[in-house]
Amino acid sequence: MVVDDIEVARAVERGEVGGDVIVADEQPTQDATSTVMTDESGLEPQPTDDEQASGTSGRHGMPKITIVLLTMAAAWLGLSLLHELSSVIAPLFFALNLLITAYPIHTWLVKHKCPRWISATSAGTVVIIVLAAGLAGMVWSVAAMISQLQSYIPQMEKIYSQLLEWSTRLGYSQEVITQKLKKIDPQQVMSVVTSLVSDTTSVVTMIVVILTGMIFMVMDTPQMHDRLHMAGQRKPGAVIALESFAHGIRKYWLVTTVFGLIVALFDWAALLIIGVPLAGVWALFSFLTNYIPNIGFIIGVIPPALLALFDDGWVAAIAVVIAYSVLNFVIQTIIQPKFAGDAVGLTPTMSFVSLLLWGWVFGALGTLIALPCSLLVKATLIDHDPGARWLNTLISSRPTEGLEDDPDEDPDGLVADR
Repeated sequence: MVVDDIEVARAVERGEVGGDVIVADEQPTQDATSTVMTDESGLEPQPTDDEQASGTSGRHGMPKITIVLLTMAAAWLGLSLLHELSSVIAPLFFALNLLITAYPIHTWLVKHKCPRWISATSAGTVVIIVLAAGLAGMVWSVAAMISQLQSYIPQMEKIYSQLLEWSTRLGYSQEVITQKLKKIDPQQVMSVVTSLVSDTTSVVTMIVVILTGMIFMVMDTPQMHDRLHMAGQRKPGAVIALESFAHGIRKYWLVTTVFGLIVALFDWAALLIIGVPLAGVWALFSFLTNYIPNIGFIIGVIPPALLALFDDGWVAAIAVVIAYSVLNFVIQTIIQPKFAGDAVGLTPTMSFVSLLLWGWVFGALGTLIALPCSLLVKATLIDHDPGARWLNTLISSRPTEGLEDDPDEDPDGLVADR
């Protein structure tokens, strides 16, 4: 057809054929990129049984199981890499969380005509003061517990004798227990001590990385607004995801802090009523451990329960455990999620899975930043990806969010984008 058209055009130029020549067999052409092949009924052809059995995807051209396996392998490789670099990435991400939370201080000072470098330095200084106060409170709580336990040595011996008596009633004689205690290898004890010293060194290294990273992040803060504005002109979706993450981070830490204070005050009152020594110290300890999701209150209840046991017996210890459990269930399980739901938006099961996953990836610090890590993944890979929003129905505490503007649910685009 193309050859015939060229020959006719050349003949017209030579004057051999009139200009109004009509080619009889010419067919109207269509742009291949703007048409869809249809069958005689006018409908799009459906995949054959062989194509459906092979599980191929029209978009990727490979079996779906292959896509799933490749995705899982990539995720495992990424998590393994993060695990290997956890001593650097986890402290830096934690520092980023703190600076994002304090960023409104910078914007407020800039709005009131304060130079940007001064406002950024002020926000960073506030973060360092809060971090130092938290570390000092944790060290003070642990030191107070060790000091207080030394005065309960007679009570410890009494409880030890009671345990031996109960074990004898269960069929374990004191000689058997003594033989088992003698089998403890001193080298194992030394390995535990060495591990504790190593952990202390890791904590010091982590603090150094946090402070050093924070200094450089503060230096970048004055230009961050302009950088995001320029990036948003080229990649608006990515910038929207980052802004959503930052908003969720600020709300998460704010809500966690407020409800941590509320729980600590109620714990303080309960400990005073029960008569546990150092009630204020354990209230502070409860507030600090509240930042660890799901299991923070379990860590916070151990010291006061032990002191109640040594000071007043089993009844007081059980009363402390019940008081902490009731307060945690009512405030942190029923009330707090109603305020913090928009911050992370994960189901309780996914929150617990996040705690285990990021705890393995980043270690002890990973339990503190578990939900922020999941929030980053959710905001960047799911919430702002129309093709992945269906995952919210499985993992989100608000399963209907995003479905109203999902292209799969609204193929004609009739629903306006929010």
